[in-house]
Parts: sequence; structure tokens; C-alpha cells
Amino acid sequence: MDYQPAPEFTALSDAFADAATPAHFRMAVLRFRNTRWAERTGLGQLTPEEWTAHFARFEPLSGNLETPLAMRYHGHQFGVYNPELGDGRGFLFAQLRDDQGRLLDLGTKGSGQTRWSRRGDGRLTLKGGVREVLAAQYLEAHGVKTSKPFSLIETGDELERGDEPSPTRSAVLTRLSHSHIRFGTFQRAASLGETENLARLIRHCCEVYYPDALDEDLAVMTPALLHRITEQTARMVAQWMATGFVHGVMNTDNFNITGESFDYGPWRFLPESDPNFTAAYFDQQGLYRFGRQPTQGLWALQQLAIAMSPLCDTDPLGDALQAYEPTYQAALAAHNLKLFGLQSAGELQDDLIWLQALYTWMSETRVTWPQVFFDWFCGRESEARAEASPIADQYKTETFAPVRAGLMARTPDRPERLSHPYWQRQAPASLLYDEVEALWAPIAESDDWSAFETKLADIDAAREALDIPFEAPLAKA
Repeated sequence: MDYQPAPEFTALSDAFADAATPAHFRMAVLRFRNTRWAERTGLGQLTPEEWTAHFARFEPLSGNLETPLAMRYHGHQFGVYNPELGDGRGFLFAQLRDDQGRLLDLGTKGSGQTRWSRRGDGRLTLKGGVREVLAAQYLEAHGVKTSKPFSLIETGDELERGDEPSPTRSAVLTRLSHSHIRFGTFQRAASLGETENLARLIRHCCEVYYPDALDEDLAVMTPALLHRITEQTARMVAQWMATGFVHGVMNTDNFNITGESFDYGPWRFLPESDPNFTAAYFDQQGLYRFGRQPTQGLWALQQLAIAMSPLCDTDPLGDALQAYEPTYQAALAAHNLKLFGLQSAGELQDDLIWLQALYTWMSETRVTWPQVFFDWFCGRESEARAEASPIADQYKTETFAPVRAGLMARTPDRPERLSHPYWQRQAPASLLYDEVEALWAPIAESDDWSAFETKLADIDAAREALDIPFEAPLAKA
């Protein structure tokens, strides 16, 4: 497709962002280029030199933002309100449309200091960039709403960090997202008493992302927007839970209006079912532990509602938040079924009861989380495969009986997918902590990227084999 610039954020930038100057990097070595999404956004024809010019030196794309924009926002961090936030090591570089007409942002991480850097150096470690590429690629492969890693370029600086051996290598990451407008963007305007700007922001979000929520009356439009953001957020968190993903830092500045996972820091994937599993070593109270993610998602939405309250009565906002629980439950059931390659039994409650039996069994047996979904993809069509699984003995227990019954009772969805070579393996693509550490070691020690490339190929095979339908656009041009 042709490249389609769409710098929509310029309508807001004077009140919600500041011009940023990209850092000058010592070198630029391309470590990851998202060929698939480059093609889908009309940038697939860029030469290596042009790619480096745009995603290492950040020379503007034609017809796009002339100057990168560092966004302003506040946010709750581990429950404590922090007004000293904003894009401290990233900026909005460009906006463009994809092959379905959807608006997408190109934003950065590690691109240098901005007005909001405070005492930070504005840089990203290479390991941090590698981890984000892996996490986002894996989640996308499994149908989870996520930002997409677009480019990772090693930059040659040596960084000092307290949470990994230093000095360590540096990188700049460019990610593709529907929007970089965060819950904290609303919180900042509300906290500063900028009611007119808050109204501008709400109208912009409806015009650009949720046109069906547009209304001349702010008191009508505001809860309509909150309702749609609530639904998108509930779906995202439900997809995390089905995939066994622990984000780790569910601060309100890490939620955006389009309900996408982004800003991957201390993330983890569950090795086994454990509601108390915590990703971040610094989350000593377990505030963002796996089993609490649904609650935390709603809490973040409640803070968004509070920020919107200067423009609307609280009752309609409270009503909008009521969409969270039913949307979450329906999305949880739907995404589990997608990962199993099964159709619904017809009644949501029946699906949820079956899933409760599944998760109870998984918690009791401590079986490997991704292996179960892999073994039973398309249910009864994979019974022979499951019998040859490394954990086949666990499928013979009495406690597995209700789980098996549910698998057998549900109709396989597109069972022809089982012809993909991926399903002839004994184990699925996975992304556990030890695996990530193991593939990073040869990069750090001898600049050997082969394990990283192998893991990406493995994840891509999973994406092709699962073939989870691409979500419909939020809004088209």
C-alpha cells in the first residue's frame, strides 16, 4: 500500500505536548525491523539508509510531524498520584494510516532527553528493547491487543543502570500504536484545572477514535467516550489473563484510550497458574500481581472517570464504568476459546463455568500454562496430540475430567489450521523469564543474535498457526 501521513495530533499539541529534539547517537545498527507492519503502513519500500534516517536520526517522514512531540501527562504510580511525569525518554514521531484505514502512531522509547526527563538520561538499554520486541510480538501472535515493535536500533552508548550489569548497551525503539493518549493525559488537564483543554481532548478523542460517541453536548459525549474506553480496556485485560501475561506496572500513565498493551517493563508470562505471581521485583505488596490485574484495570478507569468529572455529572460516568465487568467476562471467555481454537457452547455462563474448572485444575496441578492450550487446540481434533504431550499424565486425572468434557463438547473452529507444521511439535512457542535471559546472554557476551532470531521465528510460526483474526478498525478515515 501507499504511505498515508495523518498527523491528527497537531490539533492538540500546543496544550498537550512539547517539541522534542532527538538525541545524537554514536552509531546506528539495525537489530529489528518489522517488515510485516512496514508493508501495512506504506513504509516497506524504505531502503536501509532511509530507515536509519527516520528511525535513528528521526528525520521527519514526508507530510508528517515536522518536530517530534513529547507528551504531557500525570498518573498514579502504584496508587500514588505523580504530577511529575510526561514523556521523559520518548516522543510522538509520526501518525499514519494502515491498510485498513486505521490511524496509527509511531512513538519512541530511548530517543533522548525531553522537557520531562527530570534526572533521567532519556535512553533505553538494548536489553530493554529486546524484551519489548519479544513481548509485543508474542502477544500479537496470540491475538492480544498490543502496540507493535516497529524498529529497534542499537545506538552505541554505554548506560549505567541499577537493575542490570553496567555499563550496558543502548538502543532506540520505535513502536506502532493506535494512540499515545493516556489516562494520565486527562488526569493532568483535570489536576491543573484546564477545563477547556479537557473538553478539547474529549472532543478530539471522539472525532478521531470514537466518532460514534460524538455529541454536541459534552455531558452526553463524555460518558459515551468513557464507556468505549472502558470496553476496550476490559478486553485488553481479559486477553492478558487468558494468555497468562503479567504486565507488571499498571500505572494510569500506562493505559491508553484505545486499550492496547504498551510500555513493557518488568513483564512476565506465567510458567504455571498462580494468581499471586508478581512481575516486578519492586512491587513488594503485589499490587499488580496476576490475579489482581482485572481489579486494577477497573481502578485505573475509575481514575479516568474522576478526571472527566469536571465536564459531566458523576452518575453517567458511573454508569459507563458498569460496562467493565460484563465486557471483561465475555472477552475472557472469547479469548480463551480463541486460544483453544474452539467455538462457544452458546451460553456465556456455560463457558465461564467450564473455564473455572480449567483454571482450578491448572492451579492445582501446576501444569505449564502454554502447553495446555497448545495440546488441546481445536479440542477433540487434538485428542491424539494431547495423549503424546509431555504432560499427558495430567490429562488422565479425575480432576481433569470436567475440563476434558468441555473440550470435547465444543465445536472446533477452523480445524484445518491443525495442518500447519507448528502443531506437529511437542511444545509451543513460549516466552518464560529463563528463556529470555538465555537468549540475551549470547547477545551480551559475543553479539550473537541467532537465539533472538530463532525465538522471533518461533513466535511468527505460532502467529501463522493460531491465525487469530485481526481486530476490526476502531475508526477509518
